[in-house]
Amino acid sequence: MAKAEATVEELVSMIERGELRLPEMQRRYVWRSTRVRDLLDSLYRGYPSGAILLWETDEAVPLQEFSVSQQKNPYQSTRLLLDGQQRLTSLSAVIRGEPVSVRGRKRPIDLLFNLEHPEELALVTEVDEDANDDEDLIEDETDSTEDELQRRFDKMTFVVTTRKLEQLPHWVRVSDVFKTDEDAPFLERAGIEKVSDPRFKKYSQRLARLRGVRKYNYRMDVLERSMSYDEVTEIFVRVNSLGAKLRSSDLALAQITAKWRNSLKTFQAFQQQCAQAGFDLDLGLYLKNLVAFATGQSRFLTVGSLTLDTLQSAWKGSCQGMEFALNFLKSNAGIDSPALLSSPFLLVTLAYYGHKRDYHIAPEESDRLRFWTLVANAKGRYSRGSSETLLDQDLTTLKQGGGAPELIDRLRLQVGRLDVTADELEGRNQRSALFKTMFLAFRTAGAKDWRSNLAIALDHSGSQHRLQFHHIFPKAVLKKHYTSREADDIANLAFIGGKTNRAISDKPPANYFPVLIEKTGTAPFAAQSIPTDGALLDIEGYKAFLTRRREMIAGRLNEFLGGNESNA
Repeated sequence: MAKAEATVEELVSMIERGELRLPEMQRRYVWRSTRVRDLLDSLYRGYPSGAILLWETDEAVPLQEFSVSQQKNPYQSTRLLLDGQQRLTSLSAVIRGEPVSVRGRKRPIDLLFNLEHPEELALVTEVDEDANDDEDLIEDETDSTEDELQRRFDKMTFVVTTRKLEQLPHWVRVSDVFKTDEDAPFLERAGIEKVSDPRFKKYSQRLARLRGVRKYNYRMDVLERSMSYDEVTEIFVRVNSLGAKLRSSDLALAQITAKWRNSLKTFQAFQQQCAQAGFDLDLGLYLKNLVAFATGQSRFLTVGSLTLDTLQSAWKGSCQGMEFALNFLKSNAGIDSPALLSSPFLLVTLAYYGHKRDYHIAPEESDRLRFWTLVANAKGRYSRGSSETLLDQDLTTLKQGGGAPELIDRLRLQVGRLDVTADELEGRNQRSALFKTMFLAFRTAGAKDWRSNLAIALDHSGSQHRLQFHHIFPKAVLKKHYTSREADDIANLAFIGGKTNRAISDKPPANYFPVLIEKTGTAPFAAQSIPTDGALLDIEGYKAFLTRRREMIAGRLNEFLGGNESNA
């Protein structure tokens, strides 16, 4: 294995000219703008940023597209990027000022650079190992004041662009800095007219340092030409499994595509088909479904031993199963978005269920399957404990001829009661599986925005109607008397549009409830199980309000789930 070095600028140029390509085994581009921000900050400070792994080959290897534009490779040989895709795609987009393409949609990576940043690192990067790279469909309200946010931003060197910050003269667009070697436009915008201005030298040095990111040297490990595609795939799997850089589904994809050449396009075409039907899911879920249909269990450990015929046959069956699962979720269970699932693993069980029944399901059995689906989703069947172990238990139940009653029995063994109690809601917040079911129950009950009278939905157009979860008692009102955890209690949350949320702002319910009730009556509040008794709307009655609302929510949830412990 050869060793080499290349600057960021050289690597970005290699991508642009088409000399550096992605093999089919690679996963898609997944980084959020905040991760690109942190990468840029590290390079700006000269921190280590890992190595790049390449394979130079003349072999006709199946490829996939970069998420940034490329020219056609003019050379016969190809350099394949095996490790470093997320970093180099991000840097290419920022330096070239181009958007990235993610699942067929283009989005810019807009970052701002603070010419007045502190000399020392003032903020520590927050690492969330469980963070999802997809944005939430239900937004939180903004509780921090503008002054608090501004003070936080002032301590940062790079931020994701906001409209307000980009209007400030000492914040400059990172891509604009890379487009020119002239400092004058940025200095003039900052109000610097003379060289004697003490900011002239500081800003000029910082702009030069930012452009210096292009000269950052990456170490490259280059695999030998003599290696076969299968051997390189094995190296890719070992490097990434040992470093825990990729998920098991990404490693499985590498093994599958090595055996089934050009299959990635087949997988992505079905993924896109499901996205158009409203379920934009990670490719890894479809691979897990493939493995379930091939082996009767969900783990990727055995994928390397599957034959090509087995993979192709299982893929065909798994697609039919997934289509059934999506249709059942939307039409029978009323779950029309992946944002409302506590775990996408539910789809694998439903897909395998339909397959094992040859898609012939009696009305009563369908009702019991709907009940299991809704309760498993509400109770977080696959989002607590070892999710793959639980999924395999359910797949084994179905493989052995079991059905909805047996799945319900397994669920009861895990969670105990199948109905929802008021006590069960205590201490839960918007991350709880019950929060998603709460939305489903309220929507079924006819919940509407309190001002526009639009029915609550995840897909409303425009920021003023986009759904947000609203703190009935605003956090600003509660912060002097209660902890943040108490303020975020699930019983203090409701679903309304963005404009309504902003109009309420930090008003206590004792002030804004009477105005709304006078205009619309209590029906909008009843649809979301919100008590309107005046004695519960003062700050002193907050705990009593939570207790009463938990009781009301539990009743509404059980009504929606379609049963209770006795008839399950």
